[in-house]
Amino acid sequence: MELASKHTDVEEPRDPSVTRVLVIDDSNTIRRSAEIFLKQGGCEVVLAEDGFDALAKVSDHRPDLIFCDILMPRLDGYQTCAIIKRNPQFAQVPVIMLSSKDGLFDKARGRMVGSEDYLTKPFTKDQLLQAVQQHRKIAA
Repeated sequence: MELASKHTDVEEPRDPSVTRVLVIDDSNTIRRSAEIFLKQGGCEVVLAEDGFDALAKVSDHRPDLIFCDILMPRLDGYQTCAIIKRNPQFAQVPVIMLSSKDGLFDKARGRMVGSEDYLTKPFTKDQLLQAVQQHRKIAA
C-alpha cells in the first residue's frame, strides 16, 4: 500500500506559525475531544476515522504532527504509521501513538514502526498540547 500523492497547481496558502495536526482514531469521542483541545491550543485540526482515511488526508493536508490510535479496524495504527514513515515526503512528520493500554510492548512496537512518542488514553488537554509543543519544536 502506498500513500497517494496528489499534486495540484494551487497549494492553499498556509500560516507557518499554525500547527496542522491530524488525529486518527476510530472513536468519534476521542476524535472530537482531541479536536476541541487542539483548537483551543491554536492548532488547525484534520480528523480521520481509520488508517485508510488517514493516508489520503496526509497527502491532501500535509500535517505537521500526527496522533494515531493503535487499535483500529482494517488498518491498525502500527501499519498506518509504517506506511506514512516509508514515504520520504512524510517520513519527518512526528507520529504519536494513542492507546488505552500503557504497555511496554506497545510502546516498543510503536518505536519500531517509526513513532516518536506514545500517549495513553484518556489524555488530558494539557498532555495533548504538551506533546504538540514538544514535537513541533523537534520538527521545526
